[in-house]
This record gives sequence, C-alpha cells and structure tokens, in this order.
Amino acid sequence: MIVCSCNAITDRDIHAAIDWMRASDPQTIITPGKVYRALGKTPDCGGCMSLFLSSMRQNDNLKVPAELRGLKDHRIRRKG
Repeated sequence: MIVCSCNAITDRDIHAAIDWMRASDPQTIITPGKVYRALGKTPDCGGCMSLFLSSMRQNDNLKVPAELRGLKDHRIRRKG
C-alpha cells in the first residue's frame, strides 16, 4: 500500500527500512526522519504522517530494546 504518495513510499518500504536499521544497530531509536533517510528520501508535504506512523507502529522491530527501557526511571531512583 502506498503510504507517502509524494515519495512513492509503501508500507513494505517502511518495514524494510525499520528491519534494516534494527539489524544494523539493535539500540537505535527509530524515527520517521530516520526511515525517510534510510530510504534516500525526504518528507515533502507531511500529509502522510499519520499513516506513516501507523505503518511504523505495526512493525515489531520498532519497539525500544529491552535494555534501554526504563532508563529514565532508573536514573531518577539512583539520584534519590
């Protein structure tokens, strides 16, 4: 399905970029901007952003790695 008509980006393109980024760096934080850059594109009108984000959220590799979850809470507890 076409997600971004300005750049002809499909949901498959988005998933492939997320999978590639996670495989190359398991601790990376994946953002829409990074997905665009991984695909060699730049956002244009932004009209697709809600569908773009929805497509990203469907990918299991988008989740924050377990070892990075709760870091903020951990730092707060250590300070107190």
